[in-house]
Amino acid sequence: MRSTGSPRAGQAGRAGRYVVAAAALALAAACGSGGGTASGGGAPAAGHGGFTPPKLEALKSLGPGEGQVNLVAWAGYAEDGTNDPKVDWVTPFEKATGCQVNTKVAGTSDEMVNLMKTGQYDAVSASGDASLRLIASGTVAPVNTALVPNYADVFDGLKNKPWNSVNGVSYGVPHGRGANLLMWRTDTVKPAPDSWSVVFDPNSPYKGKVTAYDSPIYIADAAVYLMATKPELGIKNPYALDDKQFQAAVDLLKQQKQIVGEYWSDYTKEIQAFKGGDSVVGTTWQVIVNVAQGEKAPVEAVLPKEGATGWSDTWMVAAKAAHPNCAYRWLDWIISPKANAQVAEYFGEAPANTKACGQTADPKHCDIYHATDEAYYSKVFYWTTPIAQCLDGRTDVTCKDYSEWTRAWTEIKG
Repeated sequence: MRSTGSPRAGQAGRAGRYVVAAAALALAAACGSGGGTASGGGAPAAGHGGFTPPKLEALKSLGPGEGQVNLVAWAGYAEDGTNDPKVDWVTPFEKATGCQVNTKVAGTSDEMVNLMKTGQYDAVSASGDASLRLIASGTVAPVNTALVPNYADVFDGLKNKPWNSVNGVSYGVPHGRGANLLMWRTDTVKPAPDSWSVVFDPNSPYKGKVTAYDSPIYIADAAVYLMATKPELGIKNPYALDDKQFQAAVDLLKQQKQIVGEYWSDYTKEIQAFKGGDSVVGTTWQVIVNVAQGEKAPVEAVLPKEGATGWSDTWMVAAKAAHPNCAYRWLDWIISPKANAQVAEYFGEAPANTKACGQTADPKHCDIYHATDEAYYSKVFYWTTPIAQCLDGRTDVTCKDYSEWTRAWTEIKG
């Protein structure tokens, strides 16, 4: 057993028939991913309004492997056959490189940040709410993408973004991506919704059966809705909120609480709630839709007209990595077409490598996850850590940082 820990919430999709891995189902999924810089909807491609990371050098050339690599990863990202003998892209890597993989599975982004700060790990699959914290603290170094040949085939829509680069300097390689969708029971919610208004209307006919994602980053979902419905607030980036904008989002969520029946973080519980009818409408992930439909729940999902939040994880290398050459080999391997296809199907997301779509077991996988549809993802505001320097480039105001988001979320839920 080379990996330890508990799985990230909800994204352990199984190839082919979208059956969730039994091991992942058995464990509570406590996803702490949340925090953000947007990339969709006209947000800046890079640069952080005054954010200057510590000066660190990227690896200049690739040397011989050190014999091992220590990873911090979400469950399902570094499968070695332990959880399912048929799911293994780690063993072929070890055979090809001579680098033994030791994986610590993290349950939340906070846990990932803390583990990386111990200096015991070489690389991490950071979500957008963790990546800027890791960069700002000097825990991770810039990545020399010239030493990662498969980086050339990564979708352009994922390169040099605010959560994986600073001022044009890359700090990692994109792993995959997904959107946070609106799901509803088709036998109860009519007409079919196309707007987040169905979960924010205080007079909703579905009061008590609305569900929302349980994380401070959900404040960004309210901000996305306000961008479209209250343009006078001037929100340009749902992760760059000044006092007035932030208060508007918090007020909307306090109002929403009156109609929410349950906040979810464990996606297996969301599936059961929709199957049983305790929840009939709310936020979800594509993999949850697939599993619920596979279990005969009458559900559909949509990317609403206002847009949505989403995620794109990044493999980053520790600034003081003890095994940097094996770490770089792992980065190249995990975004290689075959391995990237395997992990995207198992986890339930769109792959990062453009050539991965030709390697998936289910030929429809990339269509289901909109892997090649940049117009679709242009409506997605990817999670990124909110910081005091406004991520939309404003310098005349201070924005609410993630600690403020965390405090507000506790207040919202009461």
